[in-house]
Amino acid sequence: MRQALITVLGGLMLAGGAPAPAVADDPVAGRKIANMCRTCHGLDGMAAIPIAPHIGGEPEEYLEAQLMAFKTGARVHEMMSVVTAGLSAQQISDVAAWYAAHAARATLPEGVQAEDAPQACVSCHGANGISQLLDAPNLAGETNIYIDTQLKAYKRGQRQHDIMSEVAAELSDAEIREIADWYAAITLEIEMAE
Repeated sequence: MRQALITVLGGLMLAGGAPAPAVADDPVAGRKIANMCRTCHGLDGMAAIPIAPHIGGEPEEYLEAQLMAFKTGARVHEMMSVVTAGLSAQQISDVAAWYAAHAARATLPEGVQAEDAPQACVSCHGANGISQLLDAPNLAGETNIYIDTQLKAYKRGQRQHDIMSEVAAELSDAEIREIADWYAAITLEIEMAE
């Protein structure tokens, strides 16, 4: 019904009628879309495979931007580019809202102090790996393989970002591994949205 209404209103707009109202992000609709994400990222956003990131509790702005980057080809991944190609902008907004509605909680390992966190990372990603910015991902509990791979992609220019490309360019492979190990050692819990 909702999709039919959007189609009719969109048709009116194209025909010169009244403009269609914007549809707010809908986490309930996003949950349905998330069913195709669950094999890799889990329905709650806790990744099921080590090369996929945890996405539950990520900032909605970050998730939506990454999904749109895959859809438009600004970011390329053999699986994500295919998945997002079939999604509308509204569906991307909805699935981002679903995963963002989850709560991510991180706990440092016993005996580890926040002051020892990688200083190049804490202002955006936090000492505990929970994002401090709306356009930065959580790193808590990600596998060291995933973090290592992404940092090296920024370092080698395979991924581009105004801040991350510069930060990664200054890191040695050993420093990248230390950062990856720091965030991988943090315990992440994701509480599923109701």
